[in-house]
Amino acid sequence: MPSLVAIEAEGSERFVSELQRAWDRGDAVLPIDPRLPAPARAAVIEALGAGLAVEEGDALVVATSGSTGTPKGVVLTHDALAAAAAAVSTRLRVDPGTDRWLACLPLSHVGGLGVVVRAVLTGTPLTVLPSFDSSVAATLVALVPTLLDRVDTSAYRAVLAGGSADWRIREANVVHTYGMTETGGGVVYDGVPLDGVDVRTEDDGRLLVRGPGLLRCYRDGTDPKDAEGWLATGDVGTVADDGRVVVRGRQGDLIVSGGENVWPADVEDVLRSHPAVADVAVTGRADPEWGALVVAVVVPADPAAVPTLDALRAWVKERRPAFAAPRELVLVDALPRAPGGKVARARLLENERL
Repeated sequence: MPSLVAIEAEGSERFVSELQRAWDRGDAVLPIDPRLPAPARAAVIEALGAGLAVEEGDALVVATSGSTGTPKGVVLTHDALAAAAAAVSTRLRVDPGTDRWLACLPLSHVGGLGVVVRAVLTGTPLTVLPSFDSSVAATLVALVPTLLDRVDTSAYRAVLAGGSADWRIREANVVHTYGMTETGGGVVYDGVPLDGVDVRTEDDGRLLVRGPGLLRCYRDGTDPKDAEGWLATGDVGTVADDGRVVVRGRQGDLIVSGGENVWPADVEDVLRSHPAVADVAVTGRADPEWGALVVAVVVPADPAAVPTLDALRAWVKERRPAFAAPRELVLVDALPRAPGGKVARARLLENERL
């Protein structure tokens, strides 16, 4: 009977070797984030049933990065991983004879883990590191948008950008990806679904995804897919007649201010282009008059010359409708982020300076 094996997901070749040995035995692997303190690691191992049986064909159980409560374990099968690896390799025209993947994101999350899995399953050379290193020779890499803002990626043939609703214009070699743990990683590349992946919307704009790379179920046995295999993503967007997908953001992130819909990612893109802004996240604060106020949480580019609310409002109103302009400004030293690099929106207003 195959079982679930917990492996510390350190950024090294050792993880790849242990992953392969577990698969050769027929076991599934639970990658454990080595950055977690010991009690938290033990809690994940217990909650997701490491050492207990799994179904034949199960390959991975990946802990979701939920900000509250016990994370769910997403069960991905070998068939799902193989389908995803093939689809990505086809889209990127990966050639194992000339390409090399660099895995430098946390391997306990699907963004970094997916690089390792794709390389192993397609026989593509792979370098695994605990963090990004531009001196390492590679042609393919996956990064989060915050890292893209700080490093030179011009030497890579393709750079997969995931981890947030980041649709800013980047260099020509940057590929915007959309997906989640339950979809086995990115399933939409530059707005176009991978081969075999279907995306549609409900009447209210909620996005649903179907494809061979989706999870089998959660570790507790529940299956979030409907009878036809569709997975409700929790995101909102549009699907054009030609199939092109635009993701607006998480359904719960939408700010309704004065009866108008404000999407944080759109306002963030505008504010991020302001010369006095180094980093920014936008959230809503409940308000009895407006329903919610648009709040800009800003990391100043120069702490000695911080931007003013009036200046940022004017900047947004020149580029977007006036209702999207922030009504409050909060200055912080850094944005709170989850281990995978996503902004932890629930914690944005915890450490207000202003």
